[in-house]
Amino acid sequence: MSETTVTLVGNAATGVEYRETVNGPVARFRMAVTPRRWDRLRSVWTDGPTSFYTVFAWRGLAANVSGSVSVGDPLLVHGRLRVREVERKGEEGGAEGAVGAVGPGGVREAGPGRMGDSGRRVFVDIDAIAVGHDLNRGTSAFRRSTRPVAGTDAPAAVS
Repeated sequence: MSETTVTLVGNAATGVEYRETVNGPVARFRMAVTPRRWDRLRSVWTDGPTSFYTVFAWRGLAANVSGSVSVGDPLLVHGRLRVREVERKGEEGGAEGAVGAVGPGGVREAGPGRMGDSGRRVFVDIDAIAVGHDLNRGTSAFRRSTRPVAGTDAPAAVS
């Protein structure tokens, strides 16, 4: 099966939520990506529409993301793209349901009587393979994580 991998450049829009699950640790945060274009006529940079993604990190990456990412941090995220559609139940559309509007949870929704009015919500998730700070926009100090020696709680020597 083919997978779609993407690399996003943007900012952490929320804090990191870290949890332990039966499948191991998981960290989750929202990422905002806003394209910028040079407007030659006005000689200024202009922002395009912001897209929001939910980023999931698992196992060791989850722990490192949890200790390294804060709201507003400029980030690069590389991972597998997942698009999910979920049936909307019992929601009445209003102004917040307009086409292209950002609804609860930062999800783009289509409102009643408009194109795309299918009663569905679309979620765009990234299963992160790598997460790092965008060094075009600042500096960062790397701290190597220690891993416990198999069968003990003692950390392994860092080389």
